[in-house]
Amino acid sequence: MMKQQSNINSLFHKRWLKFRLHKRGYYSLYITVILYALSFFLPLLVNKDPLLVRYDGNYYFPVFKYYSATTFNVGSNGEANYRKLKQSFKVKNNDDFVLMPFYPYGPTENLLDELNIIPPTKPSAVNWFGTDDRGRDVFARVLYGFNVSVSFGLLVTFFSFLLGTIAGALSGFYGGKTDMFFQRAVEVWAALPFLYLIIILSSIITPGFSLLTFILVLLNWVGITLYVRGEVLREKSKEYVFASYVSGSSKFRIITKHILPNSISPIVTFAPFAVVGNIALLVSLDFLGFGLQPPTASWGQLIQQGMSYPTLDRWWLIIIPLVFQFATLILIVFIGEGFRDAFDSKQYSRLK
Repeated sequence: MMKQQSNINSLFHKRWLKFRLHKRGYYSLYITVILYALSFFLPLLVNKDPLLVRYDGNYYFPVFKYYSATTFNVGSNGEANYRKLKQSFKVKNNDDFVLMPFYPYGPTENLLDELNIIPPTKPSAVNWFGTDDRGRDVFARVLYGFNVSVSFGLLVTFFSFLLGTIAGALSGFYGGKTDMFFQRAVEVWAALPFLYLIIILSSIITPGFSLLTFILVLLNWVGITLYVRGEVLREKSKEYVFASYVSGSSKFRIITKHILPNSISPIVTFAPFAVVGNIALLVSLDFLGFGLQPPTASWGQLIQQGMSYPTLDRWWLIIIPLVFQFATLILIVFIGEGFRDAFDSKQYSRLK
């Protein structure tokens, strides 16, 4: 058993080394992981709430806790405008100060009271990528939209692949009535009109991030099921599986410890491309108005706003989110190419 485990580890190690030789895929993975990790720190980098406020000798942390305007004696209700508060502290020239993030605008903040013209406004030195039709900063929205889109793609891919892997493994391993049940379920599920279901559900309920993820997981598990079933059918007829039976291993152990580790090639190679498809799907649904609802930061919503103007003169609402989407998808496609080459059994056999 230890020998087999070491062989599996050695196989994964060789595949990883093969992936690292694919420079485009390896560096794309490196860049994507760093950018995605940084996106979780956006509240500290791109936000309307300051990291630290010193007022009357006391220290406040608005990025972590809400404070009303009365706390800083700048209003009677609501939250303080910390950019204006920072300017007032400068005028007073005392020990009070406001430490704002690198880019002091939030993704859902309405800037109508600060804009000199009716939004959307063009890119400027103040709002780098301009504002949308509700006066919200586009730069902040596309950055937060990156986190939303990639998180959505990863979660839908992971859980749909998990569900499809379980169904495919059970169907291929047990066969008989179990296989017939899963195959009929796959046929029925694959025949469902996906877009119509989304439209109907969106008209009944307002889909949030979690609910939309759950719906798409239920609709996206079918594809990988067939591939996993085929791999399991191929692997279970091999000699090492019979040897496991003879040694007294349980069926659960045979599936999880022997068959599935040798059947994950389609899962790994298809996963990046599935993430690409799910991100593109989210942008499309948001563009059509059946995806995430405002004020959630969304690339599709920005594109839809730009396309709503007949002369397309609000170009920044179209070009900027499309550029971010293209760059994100091309990085993930490069990762998928690297995984595909690393897990290609024909190429790997020539390396042995």
